[in-house]
Amino acid sequence: MTTLERTSQIHEPVGHGLTRVWDLDEVLFEGDTAFQHVVIARTEQGVSLFCDNDRQSTEFSQLTYHEALMVPALLLADKIESVLVVGSSEGVVCQMAVASGATRVDHVDIDTQAVQLCAEHLPYGYTPEELARAERGDGPVQVHYADGWQYLVDAANGDTRYDIVLVDLPDEREEEAQHNRLYGVEFLTMCKAVLAPGGVVVTQAGCQTMWRNQTLLTSWRRFTEVFGTTAYYGSDEHEWAYLFGRADEVADPTALMQSRLPGLGYRPESIDAEALVGNSVPPYRVRHQG
Repeated sequence: MTTLERTSQIHEPVGHGLTRVWDLDEVLFEGDTAFQHVVIARTEQGVSLFCDNDRQSTEFSQLTYHEALMVPALLLADKIESVLVVGSSEGVVCQMAVASGATRVDHVDIDTQAVQLCAEHLPYGYTPEELARAERGDGPVQVHYADGWQYLVDAANGDTRYDIVLVDLPDEREEEAQHNRLYGVEFLTMCKAVLAPGGVVVTQAGCQTMWRNQTLLTSWRRFTEVFGTTAYYGSDEHEWAYLFGRADEVADPTALMQSRLPGLGYRPESIDAEALVGNSVPPYRVRHQG
């Protein structure tokens, strides 16, 4: 991890030999939590969150990112009553779940300080007051500062079942990283085990570009191994792709999503029926990998 100079730049690795440089106009926070180096700064894309040099979200594009992650899951799930979120420190997807009718949202994040910093500094997601209520469990959202792996182990042995299990983490690393295990077949199998009938597991699955697609290629193989139905959504206005799994077989997931869109309680700003069709075909290299 490279130590960053305040009010300077972040050099974000985006592939082998490729770096994206972010100019920081004003650093609102920079420091190490127990798990990562966090920078929250004003950039040309508004207030932006970086963890270990990776851009996680920006004021300009976060809604497009979070809708591409959450909206297809909301449309694929047969019910939207109980939702489990692992990661996604900003809290935006939890708010979307509540807007869609969820009455129970368990938000699990291992990094207490990162979640609190997001609420303090980001103009999207939880406000400090909303986070305080969620920490107390005062309302539909309950924040659990815990290891996602252990939470799923305990949940599998309990009675609670979820209509949506959403996992939103930094990309799986080629090098050793504590969150890598939350991408593997064993973890996906645990997520599947806590689904209610007709439930959906969704993960951020990396980038669809051919020079940065290893996470997506690997995640696709794992999803098709674990789930009876695997659906794909690749954002047409962002650089990320997402995978959705149901335990049962759904003949036409895209048609199902389209049919449910008009009745969705949450009204997306970056996804319509045409986007659901146009963005639901996995890239050629994903479909034809050996």
